[in-house]
Amino acid sequence: MKILIAGGSGFLGTALKNVLFHNSHEVFILTRGSSKGRNQIHWDGKTTEGWGHLVDEMDAVVHLTGYGLEHWPWTKRQKQKFEDSRVLPGRALIAAIQSTSRRPKVFLQSSGINYYGLRGEAIADESTSAADDFLAQLTVKWEAATEPVEELGVRRVVTRSAVVLARKGGLFPLMALPIRLFFGGKLGDGSQAMPWIHLADEVRAMKFLLENEEARGAYNLIAPTPTSNTDFMGAIARALHRPFWFHVPKFLLRLALGEMSVLISEGRYARPRRLLEHGFEFKFPRIDDALNDIFSK
Repeated sequence: MKILIAGGSGFLGTALKNVLFHNSHEVFILTRGSSKGRNQIHWDGKTTEGWGHLVDEMDAVVHLTGYGLEHWPWTKRQKQKFEDSRVLPGRALIAAIQSTSRRPKVFLQSSGINYYGLRGEAIADESTSAADDFLAQLTVKWEAATEPVEELGVRRVVTRSAVVLARKGGLFPLMALPIRLFFGGKLGDGSQAMPWIHLADEVRAMKFLLENEEARGAYNLIAPTPTSNTDFMGAIARALHRPFWFHVPKFLLRLALGEMSVLISEGRYARPRRLLEHGFEFKFPRIDDALNDIFSK
């Protein structure tokens, strides 16, 4: 397939590009940076100017754009940047598809597991409704921006991802920093869910869903083994051979990080029901195996 990835120059997009390339797909990248080579195309993330015609040639379009939630502090201006960086590129991609004479077969829309909210007794799956907190509503707007593609007859897949574990990039290096500095311990009361997925499984699942013509709708991209914050932080300490002793209460997290602290002090358990039903097999279903792989590289 010829695949166009918006947001393909980040750590997730780069990993997905490499997997697709090694499986004989031709990949094109929309980037806001300077383009390098014929397969990288500059765009402004808001309009179709200069690149929209390329969608005529594509079999698949992937929407990975979004300013990282690890950027702090979460001011009103920052929150607007989170939203604009997700919604405006999505609308531009749909506008390009609407104007084509040959539409792609599949559109993959990235989203977040926070769609289900940070609290809830029942384990969330793809049938669970969206919550009403800031992070949940951010994902709702993110997904809604590309819904019109379904009216055009394009198969649409929505991947609601957990925290992607990689040695560099995303939220995980920030989460592991206290343990690297010998201040490791549970965060908050430690019982809250810590949703995660290894980078290798994240991009393998995306490839799987792009290629599977039966796949459509929302899929949770999260490791199948439920993991609490205590389990997660303890596994990092074991992988790095660091002590696990320094408990950080929720009020201190809030004092230091403000509203951003909810990313680590709150969490709802979820499972990848639909992905497993389609027969996807995780390479790293357990946190210790995932972290040992990451820190051994």
